[in-house]
Amino acid sequence: MANYKLISFDKIPSTQTHAQGLVTSGNAVDRMIVLAESQSAGRGRYRRAWVSHHGNLYASFIYKVEKRDPRLSYSVAVAVAETLIAFGLIPQIKWPNDILIDGKKISGVLIEYSKDFVIIGIGINIKTSPTVRSYPTTKVADYALYVSRDSLLAMLANKMDLWLPREFSAVRERWTELSINLNKTITYRGRDAILCGLGDDGALVLRRGKEYIMAYGDEISI
Repeated sequence: MANYKLISFDKIPSTQTHAQGLVTSGNAVDRMIVLAESQSAGRGRYRRAWVSHHGNLYASFIYKVEKRDPRLSYSVAVAVAETLIAFGLIPQIKWPNDILIDGKKISGVLIEYSKDFVIIGIGINIKTSPTVRSYPTTKVADYALYVSRDSLLAMLANKMDLWLPREFSAVRERWTELSINLNKTITYRGRDAILCGLGDDGALVLRRGKEYIMAYGDEISI
């Protein structure tokens, strides 16, 4: 946690929304973390609700950036997975950055840009896991006892510092090792394709028959 400015709340609507407010008001600084015990209006990708009960990790990391980088989501996913590995868990990454254990979601990531900052929202189920109709969930406590939120946050900050600056070739190699979708069938523009890997710019490399395709997020369903 060295060199991070931590802002902690018992309960707020959303760490991500609060972080955006800090950026908008000019009060954000590089390497800031907004942390909450619970959220009343937590959100994930596509503004989906993120159920946020007490006992889990809800944090938004704020970093100053020069430009947007679509490869960042892979670095963050690896950092979260490596955090869980440090506590003895065996995670897999579901494209682009959901973290699963035994096929059940334990963590999600939301990356948003605002002015010259990126805000990386990370939720990790520690003591509770919500019931979600569209997918199964799990929690750290099912696999490792006595893992505290603070120890998880400290490890996560360490792994973010390790993986976010890494060359993408190293990130891609580790993401590939941890991916649950590699060499599996996904849907691209309404048709099946095989996920073969990642391109240098973060695009997915797909194969359909003998054709290879470089594909991007909004056209893919997994």
